[in-house]
Amino acid sequence: MAEEFSLRCWGVRGSTPTPGPSTLRYGGETSCFEIRAGDALVLVDCGSGARNLGVEICSCKTRTFDLLFTHTHLDHICGLPFFKPAYDPSFNVTAWAGHFQDDTSLVDIVSRIMSPPIFPVAAKTLKAVEFKSFTAGDQIPRTDGLVIRTTRLNHPGGACGYRFEFQGKSICIITDHEHGDPEIDAALPDFVRNADVMIYDAMFTDEEYRTYKGWGHSTWQKAVELAKAGNVKTPVLFHHDPRRSDDELDEIGLAARNAYPGMLVASEGMILKP
Repeated sequence: MAEEFSLRCWGVRGSTPTPGPSTLRYGGETSCFEIRAGDALVLVDCGSGARNLGVEICSCKTRTFDLLFTHTHLDHICGLPFFKPAYDPSFNVTAWAGHFQDDTSLVDIVSRIMSPPIFPVAAKTLKAVEFKSFTAGDQIPRTDGLVIRTTRLNHPGGACGYRFEFQGKSICIITDHEHGDPEIDAALPDFVRNADVMIYDAMFTDEEYRTYKGWGHSTWQKAVELAKAGNVKTPVLFHHDPRRSDDELDEIGLAARNAYPGMLVASEGMILKP
């Protein structure tokens, strides 16, 4: 019998949390994923959605897991100061980042946001967390049958995409990313090749993108192009614009499915099993 391999979305919004009546169905929390592969637990990003995830993890038996960051813009790290397991020494959390383009480290960034006058509790209180670095393109070392490959993405300050492979199935997370870098664009179809699930940054439409070129985000139309080029089974639109209402996401989802049957729009609580 195959072991569990799943991805759960705890935050799907981009830039800033957006609570309110117009975002109830898709959710307003920012980037956070939970991946289960057999007995392994891996989290990707620690946006505002990580607060609720942390509460649930504290009620589970798992005490050792990895936390991978796509990058360290605020919407992807703002949940860490409120992530309950990070303060509990009975947990062992290895936090990884591989997007930096200089000598900056993950602990440097976390220490900056968790220091007065920005935040009253210092990063040194995260007793459960060990910070590690890699270079985008490396494979994250593991011995449990879960393979984690990485790739460089195009985003201000850098970003890292992930591919998770387990028992013949695969999940890719491609956010935050802007199409247009020839080298990265040429590499991505092979990186996502034949993926069962591909999370993709679709913050804008092609029409909107003309105004926001250079901001580091892509479009749902580019998600369709990449899914076709890489023969992706289920592409999932992610990193929703904070101005985007549920009804507007419904319309984008319909247009995307007409262009690529099987396309999904990410929502809080969504569980995907390849």
